[in-house]
Amino acid sequence: MDIVKSLRIVSVAEAVSFLVLLLVAMPVKYAGGEPVVVQIMGPIHGVLFIAYVILVLAGRGAVGWDNKRTLLALIASVLPVAPFFVERNWLRPAPDASGRTDGAAERQVA
Repeated sequence: MDIVKSLRIVSVAEAVSFLVLLLVAMPVKYAGGEPVVVQIMGPIHGVLFIAYVILVLAGRGAVGWDNKRTLLALIASVLPVAPFFVERNWLRPAPDASGRTDGAAERQVA
């Protein structure tokens, strides 16, 4: 598996784990008095966070990021939904022959 594909997968997984931690585990811990969900999700999110940071640093050359873009991608790791933005907008597959990546070339009507 190439590093860009790995970064895309980990980016989404990290963002989802962060949202689950914030929106499910924390309320269950504090409102329901059950810390077990945080004890499970915390380490999972921690591993995904570390993997995201490592892959951003290791893959910056493969995606052609400069220092500014790399720093922004690292900052994105601490914002709940920002890794979704990174995955969707900065880790796009290479454009096809028509220069489009969204499949619009096939949908155009003559």
